[in-house]
Amino acid sequence: MDVATAVYAQSVSIVGSISAPPRQETRGEVFTRRWVVDLILDLAGYTSDRDLAALRAVEPACGEGAFLGPMVERLSRSCRAFGRPISDSAHSLLAHDLFGDNVERTRTLVRLTLAKEGWDAADGGGLADQWVTHEDYLLNRPGYLGLFGRSDDGEADFVIGNPPYIRPEDVSYELYQKYRIACPTMLGRADVYVGFYEAALRSLRPEGVCAFICADRWMHNQYGRGLRSLISEDFSVDTMITMHDVDAFEKPVSAYPAVSVIRRAKQGQVKVLDADAGFGPNDIKHVSEWARGRHSETEEHHVRGTRLAHWFEGSDSWPGGNPKIIEMVESLNDQFAPVEDQLTGTKVGIGVATGNDGLFVTTDADLVESERLLPLTMSADGTSGKLCWSGHYLVNPWEDDGSLVELERYPKLRQYLEFHGKALKRRHVAKRSQVNWYRTIDKVNSVLTETPKLLFPDMKLNIHPVLDSGHFYPHHNLYWITSDKWDLDVLGGLLMSKVAEAFVSAYCVKMRGGTLRFQAQYLRRIRVPGPDDISGDDRSELAAAFTRRDAVSATDIALRIYGVEEYRDILLAK
Repeated sequence: MDVATAVYAQSVSIVGSISAPPRQETRGEVFTRRWVVDLILDLAGYTSDRDLAALRAVEPACGEGAFLGPMVERLSRSCRAFGRPISDSAHSLLAHDLFGDNVERTRTLVRLTLAKEGWDAADGGGLADQWVTHEDYLLNRPGYLGLFGRSDDGEADFVIGNPPYIRPEDVSYELYQKYRIACPTMLGRADVYVGFYEAALRSLRPEGVCAFICADRWMHNQYGRGLRSLISEDFSVDTMITMHDVDAFEKPVSAYPAVSVIRRAKQGQVKVLDADAGFGPNDIKHVSEWARGRHSETEEHHVRGTRLAHWFEGSDSWPGGNPKIIEMVESLNDQFAPVEDQLTGTKVGIGVATGNDGLFVTTDADLVESERLLPLTMSADGTSGKLCWSGHYLVNPWEDDGSLVELERYPKLRQYLEFHGKALKRRHVAKRSQVNWYRTIDKVNSVLTETPKLLFPDMKLNIHPVLDSGHFYPHHNLYWITSDKWDLDVLGGLLMSKVAEAFVSAYCVKMRGGTLRFQAQYLRRIRVPGPDDISGDDRSELAAAFTRRDAVSATDIALRIYGVEEYRDILLAK
């Protein structure tokens, strides 16, 4: 038995009978509209004016042939143009699918397509069987040697498609671990499509291209950091099109899709586009022509685009959205320091997570000893822009030195916690240490209560810093910024501006309706000038704008300070 056969047998033993696929809803199949496929093939360079028979293209999860059908058409027309028989392309295409019914449907599609293109039926049948294989791409792809290791020697000029959207919980534990071994960038609770990206990229020859339409969550979330690092080290992001509201699939799906074209080459210029809900078949010719041309920007009907000199390095989250905003962010990243900075003693953090707010959060000021209660501010307390305390307290089991309190010293606290001991001990954090069963998930640093800080609610349409002068401890739905050197009214005005919001909007995972996530990892991406680099007049104006909650004035001042006044209309249009 050769290595490929051994690995295939290994995967079959895990999955079970490969001819009996699991329920349809666990397949992660989202079929792509034909016009989107044509756009992706154009951007990848898989066009019939090239000698495609001399190249090798792979479709890693062919489904029912949404990509493979158009690829066969282009390959056929290329053979005609270059005077080749279709038999010359026996090794020019390779499509995988884990599900037998998909394989049979796609083979039938290939036969019909080749017949329509005028090729002999015998050739069509043989090529369909050769091109479309019944295999798990992640465990049986060319170059992957299973238990014997992995070769990164490229065998593909193109890997093109729409990888399946499969969450870890929809795969058996054993199979998911096999995928993680085969694809080490599948960190944390990565969706299986992360593995498809890694496998595709590793299989590319020099100058080879991976072109996928896929959910863009991996570009922003923690579980995508390994894949982003791999791309930053060894590949070039050529084209990125955000298509969140585009009708790109045959059935409605909340997928937050983006088209990414990534090349095995040194990073060069990047084409960044953002398409709105009206983007459709009539727009693809314009996009393809702009991508091939030299114009630096495009804004045509339902798509905006710009060219960046380079892409963003390292494993940090990638920006997305309006290309002009990305251009601004790229420029400011090169000129200014992050808001969290040792030189200014500025820190970013999150409020306390308890593991059971129903027991640790209360409005009863007499529930336990007063010294075991901290006034707790909630996300809704700052809705107006000024803190209006709702009367909540945190039942605090922590001493100032970071140790848990001795319950014997606080009879009311002990009685309360022990009365609810059964519920508290069921928490995951309590199971890790039975002795510390009454701890909150996060330690409480009570010094933070008396520290002036800017507070940011987790989810908001617009950036919304609120000043706590030093009276409350933040709940876990609030993020905070403290500083040794910044006047927080001045910093608050700067962070209330649309310039600061642009950083978060570019990097964060957006929710439905455009709601932004103001989590610590995204707040840390905001770049700011040094507090001493802002003139006295500008500091006064920022503080005044913050006090009166005037985001437009704060934005105008920030634009002047950052030197990016040309972006005013774009920023204030949101």
